[in-house]
Amino acid sequence: MARVKKGDQVIVIAGKDKGKTGRVLEVHRSTDRVVVEGVQRVTRHTKVGQSAQGARTGGIETVEAPIHMSNVMLVDPKTKKRTRVGFRLEEGERPNGRKRTVRVRYAKKSGEDL
Repeated sequence: MARVKKGDQVIVIAGKDKGKTGRVLEVHRSTDRVVVEGVQRVTRHTKVGQSAQGARTGGIETVEAPIHMSNVMLVDPKTKKRTRVGFRLEEGERPNGRKRTVRVRYAKKSGEDL
């Protein structure tokens, strides 16, 4: 189970954008990188082309680049500060009555489920 998932609120702890917070837009598991909204903005030069509606596209645009997962930490939903992520096993029941163990992510600082 991943420590950081799409949609999580994270804070950057290292690099040029240290201290900024944002929502995770993408997670690249193979390279251990995440794309965070409003963080690591770079200018990208795109080739001029045509879209399906006939509008011309291209030019210089700013987009978010991926940053390494080790440079971000989750924001605790209770205290709004950075926190480590823990996993806990909980017993659940299926509709047919059988028991099932589920891994749940929680914030180590407050114990709140993520």
